[in-house]
Amino acid sequence: MTQALEGLKVLELGQLIAGPFAGKTLGDFGADVIKVEPPGEGDPLRKWRLLHDGTSVWWQVQSRNKKSVALDLRSDEGRHAVRALAAEADVLIENFKPGTLEKWGLGYEALSAANPGLIMLRISGYGQSGPYKDLPGFAVVAEAMGGLRHLTGEPGRVPVRCGVSIGDTLAALHGVIGVLLALQARAKTGRGQVVDVALYEAVFNCMESLLPEYSAFGAVRQPAGSALPGIAPSNAYRCADGQAVIGGNGDSIFRRLMQAIGRDDLAQDPGLADNALRVQRVDEIDAAITAWTVQRPVADVVTALQAASVPVGRIYTVADIAADPHYRARGMIQRITSAEGLALDVPGVVPCLSDTPGAIRRRAPRLGEDNGQGFDPS
Repeated sequence: MTQALEGLKVLELGQLIAGPFAGKTLGDFGADVIKVEPPGEGDPLRKWRLLHDGTSVWWQVQSRNKKSVALDLRSDEGRHAVRALAAEADVLIENFKPGTLEKWGLGYEALSAANPGLIMLRISGYGQSGPYKDLPGFAVVAEAMGGLRHLTGEPGRVPVRCGVSIGDTLAALHGVIGVLLALQARAKTGRGQVVDVALYEAVFNCMESLLPEYSAFGAVRQPAGSALPGIAPSNAYRCADGQAVIGGNGDSIFRRLMQAIGRDDLAQDPGLADNALRVQRVDEIDAAITAWTVQRPVADVVTALQAASVPVGRIYTVADIAADPHYRARGMIQRITSAEGLALDVPGVVPCLSDTPGAIRRRAPRLGEDNGQGFDPS
């Protein structure tokens, strides 16, 4: 079946997470992605976290549907090869420190002179302009600067990270959106352009009402643990054998939730008829819910509230994910075999398209596996 991006040629120069995640996403939907890696060790992600036969299992996800070419961008030969590849590419992805490609003679002006339709996705900590552009920027800093890290954690305690490099992933997804927009524009004008994504801006873009609330009221939102400030009830609640998350913040949902936990008095209370009123009494509501959940195992809580059409769920570990039939029914867990022969479960392709779905067409490559196939400078 034809894929949405079939025929699109992508040259990936980035390393680790943000740039390569964007390349993975384009590759999942049919783009021909050539990943350029430094000779010797290759992309550092090959050695990150848990390894099998010397290669990260994360690599098997991040670099699927890609070809690998080993080139030294610090050499004239390597740069010459990149120019040749860029001349034939639709999209170039990079996430180096701003100015690095220009130092190598591989900036957008130089490459687009030979290929006016080239779209260059540039992901960096602070963007390609502004007073901070030359500072080193990682996702951990971007999450803090973008406003996210201040909100994660319990009140009065040191903020925590969410457990994955969410700043990198958000930047990558914004980058993919930018590439698709630029391709749409190119179809009209014939010209490419630069897509400039800053890690902190990708995070900031997801901060909902944070800034307008400060602008209008001087309100500085504070961390609230597992609750969602200003929305009630929406929280994680202790059960007899764990925790469950419950979202009862719709007016009719709230009434069904209160009836399900035996608190019809709260369901009918006019002082809790809408969200604004419930927010004022959120501690009372949370206490009522906890008094019910703490006496029951998670499975019973989930069953009872699902029967009442109340959004509820247990908190999944990866073991829960791997065992869940819904994940498999949706194709969200796929089985692959790595270059080393390891059979491995990996995440499926998101989003699901009805007519031109994405697919895992190719396993992650060995370093330089595609050198000598038209990509080698020699």
